Amino acid sequence: MSDISELLERFRRGPEVLAVMLTGSAGPESDFVTEPGKWNIRQILRHLADSELVGAHRFRVMLAEDNPHLTAWDQNLWAGNLDYSTRKPQASLETFRRIRADNYELLKSMPELAFERGGIHAERGPLTVKDMLGLYADHVESHARQIQRIREEYKKAKAKK
Repeated sequence: MSDISELLERFRRGPEVLAVMLTGSAGPESDFVTEPGKWNIRQILRHLADSELVGAHRFRVMLAEDNPHLTAWDQNLWAGNLDYSTRKPQASLETFRRIRADNYELLKSMPELAFERGGIHAERGPLTVKDMLGLYADHVESHARQIQRIREEYKKAKAKK
């Protein structure tokens, strides 16, 4: 299996990894905060949905244009100004799942050479489509581990009551 195939498979599995981490969670657990200033599960899921939307644009512009500029976005402004604290976790997960599936379908249809196409990210500098694929696969896996830690902390806090 090539590097691209392995990255595509990790990318494809992102929604499944999240679904496993979320199995059995509901209600107050979605809003539990491990410490002030940290995001809860509800906010993380909306962040992932919006991040995937940003990724959809980035992948397409990199595949269609020559060396485009990729703008940065302030995740904390999005979380506050788009009111992530009131968004429904299941709806956010479904939005993420749909956009990720569409991104995966696009990427898997590309020839291997397309993954070397590049763009210039405002903060990270030069990136290839392959780099972006790895970043987006890592991103979901990282947040899935974060969700797992939040759930563990929630169970500990609940047991103390």
